[in-house]
Amino acid sequence: QVQLLESGGGLVQAGDSLRLSCAASERTFSTYTMGWFRQAPGKEREFVAQITWSGGVTYYTDSVKGRFTISINNAKTTVYLQMNSLKHEDTAVYYCAAGPDYYSTDSRQYYYWGQGTQVTVSS
Repeated sequence: QVQLLESGGGLVQAGDSLRLSCAASERTFSTYTMGWFRQAPGKEREFVAQITWSGGVTYYTDSVKGRFTISINNAKTTVYLQMNSLKHEDTAVYYCAAGPDYYSTDSRQYYYWGQGTQVTVSS
């Protein structure tokens, strides 16, 4: 059973940075791609970013391109989401997930999920 544990959320001001971490209970990243999703109150869960297990290929939703960076550590045990120039509209619960070995923004195609970490950006 794969377990994912996010951390790093918090309350920040617009323009600040945060780095989210997602630790896996086993060597998940060699089997699955990893994604970050977010869900704001009253909205559907939306795709943020995805990375292949090698770390060589990344995808981002348009609204975070140039501001967010997804990465994996060398040990392939933790995936990060570096978030810079945060905006109020980035406020959401952020989830990491282990997904298929192809590009996918569809949360239904991801197999394992963390519990989420709250990011709140004050304007």
